[in-house]
Amino acid sequence: MTVMTDLDSLPVTPADVDAAAKVLAPVAVRTPLLGLPALDQRLGGRVLFKAEVLQRTGSFKFRGAFNKLSAIPAASRAAGVVAFSSGNHAQGVAHAAQLLQMPATIVMPSDAPAAKRERTAGYGAEVVLYDRAREDREAIARGIAEQRGATLVPPYDDPQIIAGQGTLGREVAEDLAALGLAPDVVAAPASGGGLVAGIAVGVRARFPGAAILTAEPEHYDDHARSLASGRREPHHADTRTLCDALMAQMPGEITFAINHALGVRGVVASEQEIGKAVAFAFNELKLVVEPGGAAALATLLAGRIAARGKTVVIVLSGGNVDAGLFARLIG
Repeated sequence: MTVMTDLDSLPVTPADVDAAAKVLAPVAVRTPLLGLPALDQRLGGRVLFKAEVLQRTGSFKFRGAFNKLSAIPAASRAAGVVAFSSGNHAQGVAHAAQLLQMPATIVMPSDAPAAKRERTAGYGAEVVLYDRAREDREAIARGIAEQRGATLVPPYDDPQIIAGQGTLGREVAEDLAALGLAPDVVAAPASGGGLVAGIAVGVRARFPGAAILTAEPEHYDDHARSLASGRREPHHADTRTLCDALMAQMPGEITFAINHALGVRGVVASEQEIGKAVAFAFNELKLVVEPGGAAALATLLAGRIAARGKTVVIVLSGGNVDAGLFARLIG
């Protein structure tokens, strides 16, 4: 069931997304919507993939990071920015800071994929490692920011971050309209919920009847739980997941407010299904998609998104995966 609400009453509005689109237009990649006729025939619907793996830094996170950093006043830029992330937000902030000639410090877990740590440093950022099991990354980042007078750049629960991610949904809506299509379902991976909240605003501005779905790995189902109950709830995972990008404990306050107001629903995929989705993306779409970025695709292939007779958009949100893990999953 689609819930209707006044988009202009939300913490992030279509006007905010439009403003972010103007900021990002000179720098961000307008990633394509890709089709796969064989899959359409198999599912009996029209499926289009938003290939955000082709974005700068290999994920959607660049959008929100650049929009946020661009809004920092000139007088405050010399002090730099500080962020905390397992990898994709880290790279997005590091590269945005590089383009805007700002110092960046990123607090990353010591067990983050090596490729993500190396690329973050490669964009010129200082990387500070922490123990995911014993230390509080946000507290570490906040302490560094206060000491240096730097701007803290949160990974998802920030209106400018969400508006930047919303440009992805805006592009989806524009490109579908150009094809003469209206989306019945748009599904995207969720960790803190910033991507889905932005997409919901960006898509619903043009297609108010579209159903928006969060996709999560099993046990890390805090959005599915929260959206079903109507209040923010943590997940209860006690094991690691392939999806290092989707391990937030609970939906953000702002992101949940938007997603709940817009009637977003949650779907979940198993680790095995996500691994198969990574292989499917490589073999059929010829794209490198990290496990977290393939969560929505996994739910579609597992039959948890009804596609027959519908137009379905699946967001492939990131492609930053260690070569060893990727080889194992596609092998």
